Amino acid sequence: MVTSEQPDASAGVDTLLDRLEAAIGRLAAGQAPVEELVADYEEAVRLLAEAETRLQSLAGQAR
Repeated sequence: MVTSEQPDASAGVDTLLDRLEAAIGRLAAGQAPVEELVADYEEAVRLLAEAETRLQSLAGQAR
């Protein structure tokens, strides 16, 4: 299952991490066609970038 939607701005970091974990799980299984694996990889990259941005923002607020 590939979800190519953009991360929801209101989604929490936990939700982003859950979606990232799911994408990584699909990649690790390697059972999908190459096109789906590429889409999962691209989604994982987007989700990771969004999660890192949010975590950095939270770290900045905590200072």
